[in-house]
Amino acid sequence: MAELAERLLAADRRALARAITLVESTRHDHREKAAALLENLAGHGREALRIGLSGTPGVGKSTFIEAFGMALCDKGLRVAVLAVDPSSARTGGSILGDKTRMERLTRHPNAFIRPSPSQSHLGGVARRTREAVALCEAAGFDVVLIETVGVGQSETVVAELCDVFLLLLAPAGGDELQGVKRGIMEAADIIVVNKADGDLKATATRTCADYAGALRLLRRRPQDPPGFPKAMTASALEESGLDHVWDEIRALSDWRREHGHWAERRAAQARHWFAEEVRNALLARLETPWARARMDALARQVADGAASAGAAARAFLDELSTRNQANAKQDEAPDPLDGTRQSP
Repeated sequence: MAELAERLLAADRRALARAITLVESTRHDHREKAAALLENLAGHGREALRIGLSGTPGVGKSTFIEAFGMALCDKGLRVAVLAVDPSSARTGGSILGDKTRMERLTRHPNAFIRPSPSQSHLGGVARRTREAVALCEAAGFDVVLIETVGVGQSETVVAELCDVFLLLLAPAGGDELQGVKRGIMEAADIIVVNKADGDLKATATRTCADYAGALRLLRRRPQDPPGFPKAMTASALEESGLDHVWDEIRALSDWRREHGHWAERRAAQARHWFAEEVRNALLARLETPWARARMDALARQVADGAASAGAAARAFLDELSTRNQANAKQDEAPDPLDGTRQSP
């Protein structure tokens, strides 16, 4: 792991790909190696601008990311794209086709694209996306683009990963966004109405004005300068408006750095993911053979009407707590083979 960390810090792309595969693995031995790798990379002092992107299906996220990423690469910046692909609820598989839709960006020497399956993780991102972002930063990338699987009220988890959150919308979104826009708009820093070209240009301008008016009704957040969050138009197809989007992203990130909100946001995100790791570790204890067998037995009682769901859950938690206490006492007991016991 120390050698892999050195290669990663030297901007070895193959080492980065291998490291992301390692942190995404669920094997116990791989999780231990991943933890060791991240410990070796701690304190490298490199920071990238993390940009989260979300939007409804068909809004053109991949097309926008390719055009936007190409524009950043042409400015001399190194860009990493972490595209999260939805996993099948039946088979658990993912297509991972985002990379094939970014053909030009894939070939650019300053770009790195990594599609990842969302697996069973909710919130629009994969469970280990945060660690993949840290690896990209260690590899020296200037900008990390995080594409979510889609948009909804729960797809705001990406806001806990990024420094600036972009929400992509299509012209004349209308009623299809009524059920989701409130939750996502409150988290968005910049709303970009994509496809502002051809016959849709006038419609995109009206949609942008509508959302600009809606944003003014939201309570201003302390981490935002005057005028943010804001809405603007762009066309990934014609590659117009992309420089304006980048200028606004830089203006927002620079203001947050100068006023201390950047460091506060990163610290709050670190606390959030610490709590997530604790919750995930507790849930992992339910995957032991004893826990699965006991839950199956109690589930049958609930299904037969012999016990209520609440009572069965409390009984299981009480048994789990008693079992953990017994294991803790056993760990504290002296080892009879440690040489302290007298021979007969």
